[in-house]
Amino acid sequence: MEVGIDSFAARMSGNNEWAANDTVAMAELLERMEHADKVGLDYFGIGEHHRKGFLDSAPTVIMAAAAARTSRIRLGSAVTVLSAADPVRVFQSHATLDLISAGRAEMVAGRGSFIDAYPLFGLDLNDYDELFIEKLELLLQIRDQETVTWKGRFRPALQNQTIYPRPHQNPFPIWLGVGGTRQSFIRAGMLGLPLMVAIIGGETHRFRPLIDLYRQAGQVAGHSPEKLKVGLHSLGYVANTTKEAHDAFFPGYAASMTRIGKERGWPPTTRAHFEAQVGPTGALLVGSAEDVATKILRHAEALGGISRVTFQLDTAELPHAKLMETIELIGKSLKAKLA
Repeated sequence: MEVGIDSFAARMSGNNEWAANDTVAMAELLERMEHADKVGLDYFGIGEHHRKGFLDSAPTVIMAAAAARTSRIRLGSAVTVLSAADPVRVFQSHATLDLISAGRAEMVAGRGSFIDAYPLFGLDLNDYDELFIEKLELLLQIRDQETVTWKGRFRPALQNQTIYPRPHQNPFPIWLGVGGTRQSFIRAGMLGLPLMVAIIGGETHRFRPLIDLYRQAGQVAGHSPEKLKVGLHSLGYVANTTKEAHDAFFPGYAASMTRIGKERGWPPTTRAHFEAQVGPTGALLVGSAEDVATKILRHAEALGGISRVTFQLDTAELPHAKLMETIELIGKSLKAKLA
């Protein structure tokens, strides 16, 4: 099982206590990416947001900087907000990253967890589904064909247009990032794309019926089981002991989730809610390396097997030194327990 980190380069509650300024925060993020490479992690993903408190509006720029400082770790998105972007430019930027990294780049294409990109780029939220479906179709065509003829609603047509540069890898790896909609799982299976499932709350095993739909759709479409990989993206943090991890993670987690909850109509996050989420079936991967590894293996069995798990570390707004420590524990202790 591959193990990685996802980052939104974020202070999700707006608390900047641990970073003097955005320049320092970016330097620290790149240091964490370099450290993840050194301790043997398999993947580092950068998200995409267009709001205050997030520094990841240009994720391929961050990944390219990290590519120059790393040698083996795979670098990708978490996720690329494809609905709000031009698939031609998305492909070109990721192909360039793949060349810079000598074939270590990937993409997780999705719609994002916030809607800020839609008004920013003049898009109508009423076209939410149609935008993504159309742009995913074009992106895959560009990946598979150097010369493209295509026509759609939301972008000027392409007539025998060649798209450069071509990436180092062929085919270039594109995962589909999904939340909880049935059709998204089926679509990924029909296209034969690996699936990255974001489970940030609730009980992880409840996603099994949707993952089964993904695998069934892929089988019906004629895709081999090897292509139908499932990844798990969860909020997490690893410390020397489970108590230490819980006590360190909860305050920032509660502040961030309560702030987001005000936008989305959620109740304030309580300690009782947190304790349920870090329990045996809850989504949060917070604890000692041994306890978190045991939980991941339990989740993997409940979901019918997973190929990759990524830890989203930003939510609790822990200081850089703590994040460096947890990356080391995940790379050296937890990953060994999953081997």
